[in-house]
Amino acid sequence: MITGVYKKNIDDVYKTPIVQQTAFWSEVKRKSGLKTAAIDFNVRKNEIVPDPGDNCNVKGDVLIVIRKIDNNNSIAYVPYGPEIEPEEQKQGIFLEELAESLRSFLPKDCIMVRFDLVWESYWANEPDFFTSDGRWMGPPENSVQEIRFNFSTINWNFRKTFSNILPSNTIFIDLKKSNDDLLRSMKKKTRYNISLSEKKGVKVRIAGINELDTWYRLYSETSSRNRLHLHGIDYFRNILSVDATNTQSPAEVILLIAETDSKPLASMFLVLSGNRGTYLYGASSSENRNMMASYALQWKAMNIAKEMGYNEYDMFGVAPASDPDHPLYGLFRFKSGFGGEMYHTLGCWDYPFDQEKYNTFRSIELTQKGYCKSQTN
Repeated sequence: MITGVYKKNIDDVYKTPIVQQTAFWSEVKRKSGLKTAAIDFNVRKNEIVPDPGDNCNVKGDVLIVIRKIDNNNSIAYVPYGPEIEPEEQKQGIFLEELAESLRSFLPKDCIMVRFDLVWESYWANEPDFFTSDGRWMGPPENSVQEIRFNFSTINWNFRKTFSNILPSNTIFIDLKKSNDDLLRSMKKKTRYNISLSEKKGVKVRIAGINELDTWYRLYSETSSRNRLHLHGIDYFRNILSVDATNTQSPAEVILLIAETDSKPLASMFLVLSGNRGTYLYGASSSENRNMMASYALQWKAMNIAKEMGYNEYDMFGVAPASDPDHPLYGLFRFKSGFGGEMYHTLGCWDYPFDQEKYNTFRSIELTQKGYCKSQTN
C-alpha cells in the first residue's frame, strides 16, 4: 500500500487547512522546546479509495512532534494527521503500515506513535448512535472501537486513548455563502446577539503582539472561570511571532480584540491556513457579558477570513451534541448558534513500539490526567 517513506525538510511540509500539520505549527512547537520531524510518503491510490480511476501514487506527509517523557524514553505525536483519509476498510492497515514505516525515522527511545486522527468517526453517520431527537450519542466503548479499527490490520496493535488531545468534535461553516445567507443560517438568538453587540457599541479590531498582555489577562480570567489548562504567555507570543512565510505551509495569525470605550471584553486568535480560518483560542471577561462581545468577535473573524479568500471556518471544539451534562455544553450552545455542520473525528490512537513501556506510560497517563496533553498539542 505505502510505496515509499522519506524524511524531508520541515519547510517543505505541504500546504494544508490543518494548522497543526503545517511548517508554521512546527516552528511554534520548536519555540516551545519540542522537536519535530516531517515525513513524506507515497501510497497507491487504488489501495486507499474505491474506483480511483487510475493506479497512480498519491503523495502525502505528516508532521510529527517528538517529546521526551523521561530521561530514557520519548513519544511521537501526529496532531490531526495524516490528512490523507482512506476508505474505512483500508484505514487500519494503511495507518499500521505508516506507523511501522515511521519507526526508523524516530528516536531509538521512542516507545509509541500517537495519531490524533482528523478522519471522520465511523459512528458519526450510523442511525443507531443517534437518539430519537437527532442527538449524537458518541462512539461506543474503547474496546468496541479497537475491534473495528484493528479489523484489517496484521498486528492488531492500535489502542484507543483514554481521552483526546485536540478537539474531536467541531463545527465547520461554509464561508462561500453570502453574508446574508450566513446570517440566515444562524439561530435567531445568535443573529440577535450580533446585532445587539453592534447597538451597544462593541467594536472589534486587529491587535498587535504589543497587546498580548491584554489577551492574556482575558485568557487567564477565562481559564480560571472554566477551570481550563493555563498556557504561559510565551506560548501565545510564539504563535504570534512565528514567521513561516518562506515555507510551503505558512499560516497567518490575527489577534482580535472586542471592546467598548477602549475596555477589552473578549479576544481571540484567528489562524488562516490553506482554505480555512480557524478559531484557535478565545477568551472573554466575566464583566459586561450583556454586551455580547464574543458574538461580535466571531462574526468579525468570519468576515475577515471570507474577505481574505478563505472559504471555510472551523469553530475548533464543541461538545459532541446538545447535552446539558457535558462540560463543553456551553461552547456547543454558543458555537452551534452560528450555523454550520457538525463533524466528529476518530480522535487519538496509539501504536506502541515497546508494549511493556507503553503499558507503563498508559497507566501514568490514566492516573495523571493531561500527562502529555498540555505539552504536545
